[in-house]
Amino acid sequence: MPESAPATADRVLDGAVDESGLRVALSPYLFRGMLVGMAAVAIGIHRTTGSRTLAWSFAKARARDLAAMLGVEVTVHGLEHVVDAGPVIYAPSHQSHLDILTLLGHLPGATRFAAKRELWRHAVVGGVLDTLGMIPIDREAGDRSIEVLNEAAAEASSIVIFPEGTRSRDGSLRDFKKGAFVLAIATGLPIVPVCCRGTRRLMPRGSRLTVVPGPVDVFIEPPIATTGLTYEDRDSLAARVREAILQHHTGW
Repeated sequence: MPESAPATADRVLDGAVDESGLRVALSPYLFRGMLVGMAAVAIGIHRTTGSRTLAWSFAKARARDLAAMLGVEVTVHGLEHVVDAGPVIYAPSHQSHLDILTLLGHLPGATRFAAKRELWRHAVVGGVLDTLGMIPIDREAGDRSIEVLNEAAAEASSIVIFPEGTRSRDGSLRDFKKGAFVLAIATGLPIVPVCCRGTRRLMPRGSRLTVVPGPVDVFIEPPIATTGLTYEDRDSLAARVREAILQHHTGW
């Protein structure tokens, strides 16, 4: 007898669940393998051609590919605010390692990330961070870290600094550190509030790189001008950025 429609639907659903479960189970290996492979090729491109632009283009494309393979569907809102904005300082919320992959793949141009110096201890990771011009930050050397960021900003490229400093443990927006705002004021670069929503739900802290497929929304707010601001304005600038992020922040 022909199989009934409900039975057929159940089999299709079971197959989808099995496929989704397999993707989740394999996601840590896919994540690590793709990152190592991407790093090796990006380093090779840079050392062979001397072009950081080519290495960046490759890395951004592979970041988007990895997100797609993991089943992460990224939607960017407000990209028009920064497409022709020139160098800016991005100040995103930080819920998950997935924030970095998402922003790397979808922010325009060769955007440099400020990252904790400990990441350079791993040879492969350190190599690709240097290749892409990422900025090592020593959290215990505040003044020197600002100097390093100032030097990076002088190279006329956009910089990503997570003002919370590290990922949220419970989904709440953590207190902001002042580095991003001091740098924006010192350089006169606009600062752009960014909220990554959905990354914590798909890859929570402690998940050991396991990723659940699903949607991620990136909200890019209009740049906030810093021309004419002084060091004393850093707290009010941080409050404006925080307020803009909280419009979209849900804790996941």
